[in-house]
Amino acid sequence: MALEYANNLVISPTENIEYDRLIENEYLGLKNGIMDQSAILLSRHGCLMCMNCKTKDYKLVYQPKESEQPKATSILVALSGLKQALTNSLGYNKRVTECREAAKLLLEASGDYKTEPILSNVDPEVYEAHKDKLEPNLAKRAEHYFSENMRVMKGLEAWSLGKLKDFGMLITASGRSSIQNYECGCEPLIQLYEILLRAPGVLGARFSGAGFRGCCVAFVEADLATEAASFVRKEYLKVQPELASRIQNDTAVLICDSGECARVI
Repeated sequence: MALEYANNLVISPTENIEYDRLIENEYLGLKNGIMDQSAILLSRHGCLMCMNCKTKDYKLVYQPKESEQPKATSILVALSGLKQALTNSLGYNKRVTECREAAKLLLEASGDYKTEPILSNVDPEVYEAHKDKLEPNLAKRAEHYFSENMRVMKGLEAWSLGKLKDFGMLITASGRSSIQNYECGCEPLIQLYEILLRAPGVLGARFSGAGFRGCCVAFVEADLATEAASFVRKEYLKVQPELASRIQNDTAVLICDSGECARVI
């Protein structure tokens, strides 16, 4: 964006999202989609950004002024100390392939041999009718996809109604499905996730991003965020002293608020 600004180039966020996808897919060899780029370039402070990655339609969902959770909330970002490029992780692209294999089998089981085999092209009714035909690994991947879509819809409703405890529970359920069904993560990340769930004031937690390295995030009551951050730092140091030692203590767990999208300042 800075390069575009310096050269007087006017490029829309949706164009930048597509350029980034092309770089990652065709140059880096990563089989990712557009969710992360869209969150970076389309989000707004205090809103949920909901995107249909198939149609590229998106909307911003504001939190109501009145909430069942009257306390303010913050976001915790807990670093694991793991650093690994996704292009060096066999698991990420393998999961994409497995999801496509599951989609192909489900579509063919319904008599459809022409539709592109991606799970977003499989109707939930088709999945329910034929999911027993999938071998265990593919069944788990499909279960994560369809249950995650349902969690997104429930999460949007909970957020818009101010039911932030319910919203947090859905975040946690997403994290659990990532571990059990999508089978991403590793011991340090899973430990960090479990520690966050025990931290004071945490309403929900999950992996951030693809879940193969990096960090976990949590939705936390703002007045308990400092206490929660201290708890997470201490507990993670106990179980992963070597990884924890790689991170400066004051940046191991960050207390954040939602912000505007990426922009030139």
